[in-house]
Amino acid sequence: MCLSVACLTGNVRILAQSFNVTVDKTANGTFTVDPVLPSDGKYPSGTVVTVTAKPDKGYVLDAVYYSEKGRWGQMYFESMKRTFKVVIDKEKHIGASFIAESAVAHINVIQDVIYAKPGVKPLKYDVYSPKGAKNLPCIIIIHGGGWTTNTEDIMRGLARELTRDGKFVVFSIDYRWAGKLDGDATNNTMADIVGDVFGAIAHIMEHAAEYGGDPSRIGLTGDSAGGHLSALAATMTNKIGTGGFGKTSGVFEFLPSYIPKNKSVPELRTEMMASIKAAAPSYGVFGGNLLNNYSDDPSANDTWKDAIAPLSNIPDASERSVPQYLLRGTNDPIIKDEAVKTYVDALVKAGQRTEYVQVGGASHAFFDWKPDENTRATFAKYGVYYAAEMKAFFSSVMYK
Repeated sequence: MCLSVACLTGNVRILAQSFNVTVDKTANGTFTVDPVLPSDGKYPSGTVVTVTAKPDKGYVLDAVYYSEKGRWGQMYFESMKRTFKVVIDKEKHIGASFIAESAVAHINVIQDVIYAKPGVKPLKYDVYSPKGAKNLPCIIIIHGGGWTTNTEDIMRGLARELTRDGKFVVFSIDYRWAGKLDGDATNNTMADIVGDVFGAIAHIMEHAAEYGGDPSRIGLTGDSAGGHLSALAATMTNKIGTGGFGKTSGVFEFLPSYIPKNKSVPELRTEMMASIKAAAPSYGVFGGNLLNNYSDDPSANDTWKDAIAPLSNIPDASERSVPQYLLRGTNDPIIKDEAVKTYVDALVKAGQRTEYVQVGGASHAFFDWKPDENTRATFAKYGVYYAAEMKAFFSSVMYK
């Protein structure tokens, strides 16, 4: 194999492709790359770079990462282990980030609990459990990213804040990306994604006690696409079933990608409907043109879109109460105030307890956590305060 500047094949000179790699500056710790970055700042394509991080005294590793240009600007791919292998196949940034020990001193963090593998990608969640936790209510976070990007890692800042006073065990979940972006041979549809969310909730309910959680008291939150999914899972739990999604005219049901061996689907549906107590969707999609079935079924029409829209499926509070706390930044270019107000009005009409807070000056995704300074500064400015407000909302429901 040619890994040098050029190779000779017969009379044809073939240049090996190389990519620029930027080693990011860091603070409160150090990291090394092996092999060392060549003086021209390029690695040959296919090079496997081992990144090893070491925090300074008083700090812990937040993540080792690489980033590359993607749908939402610079996209991060992270590991919370001190050693991370990165394959060079395009231009990348490589780095490590560190946080103060005090940021996580109150919790035990368990990462990458696999709950299902319905396709190529193993589906997993992370657990943030206050030390000494016992029978605490659970908050489940569903990340955003247009249903096509990001993982549960991007919600770790919010998870740390929601556990800060020891009142909740927090779980941050991942799910399949829409379409074929995970490498699956056929499209992952929105119904598949929702099935993953319900599967994760089912697995968490089954194992919550192992982490000090109470599976009968669950709150859901998520931002952007995760805002949609958290609102849907809270309002449409009754749609869990085996009837398929659109396979029979007028039947739209979601099959969880994980079902406990000792439970039937109807039993799981009943138990989950009783356990999900509240939702806090942040700058979410509740209906309208931003929703996509990601289905290539020719019979898909607007009824399919309504079947994944929380706006069209709100239960009456007399039948099932699901209080909701909604956030949106006033400078959000994606989620419009009118769209959230339409959902709020529908919740109120159904008798649901509802609170809608507009965050002055905030844009989209202020609950995200990434290694870059701008994202961290945004989280410090808006995320920390409104995580506390969200926590107060969940406490008012689950600590009556």
